Amino acid sequence: MVEADADINFYFDPVCPFAWLTSRWVHRVMAQRDYAVDWRFISLRLINAHVDYDAQFPPEYEAGHTSGLRLLRVAARTRAEHGREAVGTLYTALGQRIFDAPVETEQTPGARERRGTPEFVSPALAEAGLPADLVDALDDASLDQVVQAETDEALSLTGKDVGTPIIHFQPPTGVAFFGPVISRLPAEEDAVRLWDHVVGLAGFPGFAELKRSLRERPQLRGLGVDVDEVGVTEDWHGGSRRLKK
Repeated sequence: MVEADADINFYFDPVCPFAWLTSRWVHRVMAQRDYAVDWRFISLRLINAHVDYDAQFPPEYEAGHTSGLRLLRVAARTRAEHGREAVGTLYTALGQRIFDAPVETEQTPGARERRGTPEFVSPALAEAGLPADLVDALDDASLDQVVQAETDEALSLTGKDVGTPIIHFQPPTGVAFFGPVISRLPAEEDAVRLWDHVVGLAGFPGFAELKRSLRERPQLRGLGVDVDEVGVTEDWHGGSRRLKK
């Protein structure tokens, strides 16, 4: 059931790097604005349930998407037993272990599959201050009904030819979009300014899409990028900052 008192509904798959970056941006906005966010579910594995992974995706994508579904089962039980704010806390703990930890990257053999295991999830639950027995939800396929329903809900708002994240502005009557997709996290002083541009577009009923297919690699340690070596210039010019090494 969609909460009417949220300012945005954020649909995420915990293994999607672009959803993670956008969620961290939203957190920076939340720290400066009085925003209420309902963290909701969209599963890349369920979206691609009828896809031939071997033919259409690089190796380990199926394992990664399957791990994402298993993590969403844990998130679904977390919300049922501990409320929607606990979902945001859990997502942060999981995302930090997946994308910000420099020890194991996406290129490490078996990394994507391990994300759906008790050994990976249990420390995240402890970091989030959640009960250890929530790890049992990893194997509870009955929770897929909840995840599927919210995946369908998200796609009903945008159409099917999209990915993650999906953001629904001013639910239940506001507009929803796939994205914004960002490849690096805005600085604290830029986060709200960039967000206001997005909200301005979302506030126009006739706005449909703004897209480019060229993307840089997401600037995340978990993807093998040494973000500590990347500097940022101070001339944002209302657009994108220029990176320097």
